[in-house]
Amino acid sequence: MTKSRLFSGTYRSTDVTFLLKRVTLEPIDGASKEMAIQSGLRHYSEIISFETAPEAGYMAIFYEAMSVGAARMGREVAALARSISNQIKGPITLASLVRAGVPLGVLLKRALSRMGKDVQHFGISVIRDRGIDNNAMRHIIERRPIEGLLFIDGWTGKGAISTELERSFHSFSAQPPKLVVLSDPCGRAWLAASAEDWLIPSGILGSTVSGLISRSILNEDVTGPEDFHGTVLWDHLVSHDISAAFVDNVWAHAVTALDQTNDLAQWMDNDRSSHQRRSREAINRVAAQFAVKNINRIKPGIAEATRAILRRKPQVVLLSSVEDADLAALRHLIRERKVPFQVVPKNIQPYRAITLIKKV
Repeated sequence: MTKSRLFSGTYRSTDVTFLLKRVTLEPIDGASKEMAIQSGLRHYSEIISFETAPEAGYMAIFYEAMSVGAARMGREVAALARSISNQIKGPITLASLVRAGVPLGVLLKRALSRMGKDVQHFGISVIRDRGIDNNAMRHIIERRPIEGLLFIDGWTGKGAISTELERSFHSFSAQPPKLVVLSDPCGRAWLAASAEDWLIPSGILGSTVSGLISRSILNEDVTGPEDFHGTVLWDHLVSHDISAAFVDNVWAHAVTALDQTNDLAQWMDNDRSSHQRRSREAINRVAAQFAVKNINRIKPGIAEATRAILRRKPQVVLLSSVEDADLAALRHLIRERKVPFQVVPKNIQPYRAITLIKKV
């Protein structure tokens, strides 16, 4: 088993344990990364670009999003926690998919603990085309019953990670994995608070709202067969880190909701099938319009569209509106980086934004 030392990033040790190996990997520039990925020379998990601090104008938009969205996120955390408590009778284990699932996982762990449940929370890696971190999975199921294992992510985009999770989980269980998210526009989660593509505040930041960890890395130069998947700690961003402050802010709203409401998150099969169809149709329309053969270039949903601009080289951004307040961060990046955009609300429903990665 891995000899990697466990850690919690910039969260409290009681909030999460990252099943990741801290590594050092020389960053490459965005253009070189894009060429390496699209040419097939390197898998995206083998390389990483340097993460810079969000500039002041962008953070002002984030704080506005948080002032509006924290209360909703708190209510939805409470509703998800109640539903989980009702459906999982034994010990509960939360495995957050790094990085986007971690803030939600921290909040669900606190909520379930407050409800008196036996709950533990880990951060683990799932990589498209590479699968789940098998060493991390073994670490968990040697200590906790697999029947109570839930995978946590912030949202679903077009379902690529959901598919990867379903495929690789078969090595550990005959049952399908239970994925829990705030927003499930593509209908692939076991449990979701809604299908709405809304501005989840943590979705528009990177490491500074996720414990200062990078996205996960699987590169044989720095991760061996007995290691967890890797991560770079972006220590240079410590003065910009708001990971703990963010979850504390949302947690105050979650506590109020836990005390004052009895709402449940209910996700039915007919919900899933309807959302799957609408998502598939939107992706197909975009692929046809831009002659896209590799749908990995299509990044749907506010959070994915935003992160794609921050980390990749966009060809165009498709928006549902130029007045939608939830798209303020996207519009800011479009202006700052001079990214072409189109307003095509009908073409991208149920999504409010889609970024198409430039073909190189």
